[in-house]
Amino acid sequence: MSLEERAKAAAKNIEGKVQEAVGNVTGDPKDQMEGKAKQVEASARHLKEDVKDDLKGGVDQA
Repeated sequence: MSLEERAKAAAKNIEGKVQEAVGNVTGDPKDQMEGKAKQVEASARHLKEDVKDDLKGGVDQA
């Protein structure tokens, strides 16, 4: 597990939520979509780390 990668993903998720919220307040669809995209990217990063942890766990048990 890479704590640094998980922290980066969490920061990207927060950044996306803030950008989406700003887009909602200002009515800017570009900010809304970019914010959502950043959240999706953060989810993908978390998933990648989960897969790496699962694979590492399987190798350690073998």
